[in-house]
Amino acid sequence: MALWQEWWVWGVAGVVLAILEVMIPGFILLGFAIGALLTALLLWVGLLGGALGPMLLVFALGALTAWGLLRKLVGIRAGQTKIWDKDINEG
Repeated sequence: MALWQEWWVWGVAGVVLAILEVMIPGFILLGFAIGALLTALLLWVGLLGGALGPMLLVFALGALTAWGLLRKLVGIRAGQTKIWDKDINEG
């Protein structure tokens, strides 16, 4: 069995990506982490076969969906803009 067919490899990748998200904030890696954890869960339950194509598809769709939901929940709200009152270089 290839290493990418193991559920725990996807789980470890998801946890590592989530830890990296804490170090490099921006909600970019968190979507990938959720996609990897979803893939791990589906492999563990047995709903996902051992083929690489469906695994990558689940990973990509899960990551994209998670990123979109996170962006909607904690991203910039509609009509919200960043207004700068003064420049950092002004004394």
